[in-house]
Amino acid sequence: MSKKLELNGLWESSRMMLPEHKARILSDERETLRKEKPVLDEQKQEEIECTLALSLRSHVRVTVVLFDPFKDVEVSGFVTSIHTHSREFKLQWAEEWKWIDVDNIVEAYIV
Repeated sequence: MSKKLELNGLWESSRMMLPEHKARILSDERETLRKEKPVLDEQKQEEIECTLALSLRSHVRVTVVLFDPFKDVEVSGFVTSIHTHSREFKLQWAEEWKWIDVDNIVEAYIV
């Protein structure tokens, strides 16, 4: 039986595994895959802010890449409002909208 375990791995072995153990193993794997938030220099931050301002003024679609510890998220839409004091902006697409913190953005570009 140990030979089968070595060949097929833990998930495909004929041994039983409790769901709690499987959930714990998967959560441990996610923790090891977690990445650090990149530190953006002033030039990159200014470029992102200018892109957002251009979207607001010219009403052009912008795509922003938001930081996530496991996989970055892309959101596309139109900037309809910017709050400079709280460093957040309102991104609207279709009939939905969302307030996004500028500090969570990794990349922003005009589509």
